[in-house]
Amino acid sequence: MPGPMPRGGPPTVTRFSDTELDAGALYFVSYDGLVNNGSFQQSGILTFRGYQYAAWYTASRHAMIARRRLPSGVWQRVRLPHRLTVDDSHNVISLGVSPTDGRLHAAMDTHGSTIFYVRSEAGLLTDPAGRAWQASRFGPVQRRLDGLELGAITYPRFVTTPDGRLQLSYRTGGAGNGTLELAEYAGSWRRLGRWQSAAGTYRANGATSTARNMYLHGLTYGPGGRLHATFTWREQNMAVVCHRGGVSNHDTGYVYSDDQGRTWRNDTGRLVGVTGTANQVSIASPGLVVDPLDPNHALMNQESQDVDSAGNPHVVVSYVPGRFGPCVTDFVADRIANGRAFHVRRDPSGGWRKTEIPVPLGAFGRSQLVLDAADDAYVVLPYGRIVTASRASGYTDWTVRFDGAGLNAFGEVLVDRSRVDAEGVLSVMYQRASTGSTPSPLRVVDFRLG
Repeated sequence: MPGPMPRGGPPTVTRFSDTELDAGALYFVSYDGLVNNGSFQQSGILTFRGYQYAAWYTASRHAMIARRRLPSGVWQRVRLPHRLTVDDSHNVISLGVSPTDGRLHAAMDTHGSTIFYVRSEAGLLTDPAGRAWQASRFGPVQRRLDGLELGAITYPRFVTTPDGRLQLSYRTGGAGNGTLELAEYAGSWRRLGRWQSAAGTYRANGATSTARNMYLHGLTYGPGGRLHATFTWREQNMAVVCHRGGVSNHDTGYVYSDDQGRTWRNDTGRLVGVTGTANQVSIASPGLVVDPLDPNHALMNQESQDVDSAGNPHVVVSYVPGRFGPCVTDFVADRIANGRAFHVRRDPSGGWRKTEIPVPLGAFGRSQLVLDAADDAYVVLPYGRIVTASRASGYTDWTVRFDGAGLNAFGEVLVDRSRVDAEGVLSVMYQRASTGSTPSPLRVVDFRLG
């Protein structure tokens, strides 16, 4: 008998579940975002060994962590002994898993400040059915990583190595003048050190900037254990922007590491940085930029990335294309009016390609990109809209597969990448739009990927 016919066109999504985490979660808008849905969390919701975990702040400002048994278990909730200290959407909760000892880790409530950190008892995630979900399973909230002092940090994000170590990426310093560092957990925490430098010279629009920071679109381990990082630069000197309403983000760059973040190489394999030494990745490092863009187009930082089955990185970026004018006059308003998302990827031949996703953003915020087992692409735009494209088309057949109807999502959403990998199911964590400081429902909607 003949085999099945190959699937044609972009992949589909089918919504099959929408559950509530909190009927009235904490709600306030700062930096045009929500503290329960920040793209830079990387893992605000994740799946491990058949259970899904999510974290957020309640209306009373308490940190919460919940779990459910997949595919349809009831959410069980634990309130941690910590309350959000400030109305700042940077101060998200990021989750991480250390598989070797079965602990869940949470980094909370930091923006240029000392971290709040908590971890579960050993074995809680490797024996979930045998252990009740209760607050006593978690240790005290600490201001260090079990004695490791990080100082003032921002944007903590966890990633698990192929051999089961847990790593924490974070920024020291501030926007426009900051550096990226790594710490690593293998039963205890230790600092690997700084791997990105703020130093160097950048010139645009007749002005010069001598300091900056790297904003990551993600850290992702791919085939062969390679760690991939795409990013944009943010300059300190706002004069390099053509108009005061702009923000000085420019270029999409790429580096990778084959030794779990100890050394970094550019796309051609040239060594450009050694973690914990003076030889750090900087704007002067050769061959970093894979998609050049000047700082005049309201380029967003910290969107998202994924890696395909052949080890090629994919990233979604967004900005105001030049056809709408050479210079933004208001970063937020111009992105809402004319912003577009773009899919940037390395193709099998080693070249980089960019395709505009033909759907207006209509929003300030960021999008989320995931790839399924067939390397088809799904981008969750602001408000929970989902557009897809097939690998077979060369990622040119972008089509709206879910228009966000019924969600009333605020804007940015979070996705559970680990569940896509484990089950071919896309879980999207979203908070319903509200006004002022009125709490609103926080929910998780699930889609089967076609």
